[in-house]
Amino acid sequence: MPDMPVLGESEKKSPIAQVAVIAAIVGTVAGLGYWVTHRPGSTPPEPVAEVAPAAAPVDAAPAASAPSVAIDQQAPIANALPMPSAAPAMPLPPAMEGKPRSGPQTLSVSITGPMETAIVGQVGRELGGPLTQVINRSLVWWVKVPGDLLKGDSLSAVYEAREGQEPLVHAVRFTSRKFGKTFEAFRYQGKGEAHAKFFQLDGSSLEEHLTDAPINDYEQITSLLRDGRRHKGVDFKAPVGTPVRATFDGVIARKNWNFRGNGNSIELQESGGQGRTALYLHLSEIPKSVKVGDTVKRGQPFAKSGNTGHSFAPHLHYQLMKGSTVIDPFESHKTARASLASEDRAGFDGAVARFKAMMPAETVAGN
Repeated sequence: MPDMPVLGESEKKSPIAQVAVIAAIVGTVAGLGYWVTHRPGSTPPEPVAEVAPAAAPVDAAPAASAPSVAIDQQAPIANALPMPSAAPAMPLPPAMEGKPRSGPQTLSVSITGPMETAIVGQVGRELGGPLTQVINRSLVWWVKVPGDLLKGDSLSAVYEAREGQEPLVHAVRFTSRKFGKTFEAFRYQGKGEAHAKFFQLDGSSLEEHLTDAPINDYEQITSLLRDGRRHKGVDFKAPVGTPVRATFDGVIARKNWNFRGNGNSIELQESGGQGRTALYLHLSEIPKSVKVGDTVKRGQPFAKSGNTGHSFAPHLHYQLMKGSTVIDPFESHKTARASLASEDRAGFDGAVARFKAMMPAETVAGN
């Protein structure tokens, strides 16, 4: 800072003052030019296009037959592929114009190529992609998609389109020529149950559940290794704060690596046994008491599910590995199927009758 002038002494002229005068003159000229170009009747300048931020990496590029809009698209441990740009929305076909989107709707298609192509052909691109993915969550418990699909298979469903959410599917019927049978499942919420589940006609749950599950209270499994998405883990759709448990006795090997993709995360190495490693991703805040080197017992809760990292909805990503190889938890852990409670049978049968009445008559499976 320059010295302040002494009382009675003439102040020295500062070069800064000269610069300020020049700046004032330049500013006046610039302001006059702005007034000329923006006065009434003048042509406004062209707006500058806003550049969208780059997309975050994903686990892997989704299969062409089912563009990924599902819950989990987290970054991998390494070597991620960039997220593909979203396909432009396709206008509704003429048959769908003016059809109300609210309330239950019926889908009925014959498979002549990719399943998504058939569904999009009936409901349009904007709804067809997400609806294909939701329906696929049911089919994968019966058949391999797309490997087991044959030309001439038929698919029917009762669904609801929801603003800002993925479609809600109430019923699915699939007639397979390869297996010569028809599969059916219906969504039903039993008395006292926190979530609705899909049940088959015999009252057994559509989904298998892991006997030593990483999470017990979840709404739906939204991704499996066998669903064709090339996703490395199983996604359990569950509210933030749902207890997460150890699937075997083990030691916490690391936590919170690659936070941008995985969010709060824990790696658990199995003690003895088969030498497996379990990854728990997108957790809510991990307690400070949980440290690398801690031992945990099978079934012990040690964290809570969340929506951190590259995640679009609350869920737990559970990934099981042996060395560097990803393995299927439904082949490595023991599994079982739940049964519909006896007091829910009448209500379920009523729901089945309502949904069946909305679908076309069953087709006969052939070879």
